[in-house]
Amino acid sequence: MEQFTYTYKTTEPITKKVHIGVVGSGDLEILLFPTDKQETSVKVCTGSDGFKDVWHNVLTRFFDRYPISADMVINDFGATPGVVYLRLTQAMEELSDEK
Repeated sequence: MEQFTYTYKTTEPITKKVHIGVVGSGDLEILLFPTDKQETSVKVCTGSDGFKDVWHNVLTRFFDRYPISADMVINDFGATPGVVYLRLTQAMEELSDEK
């Protein structure tokens, strides 16, 4: 099991909590919490060792497109990069429902 943290400079604060997905085989959950900071901290807990660079690439691509400011927790159980990006996109859809 690995745990790591990333920080991204961001500009668009969120105003509500979001929970997407489940911790299950080949899946993950994403928790988003509002923050007053102009950055997003991402804490990843994954059962798959050796994928830190892959996580960094997927998250960087996401925050380049969606610069939301939040505290994010990702609990992973072997999700592929495609599933990770899908869950992140679902979180954005949930946030857009508030507008």
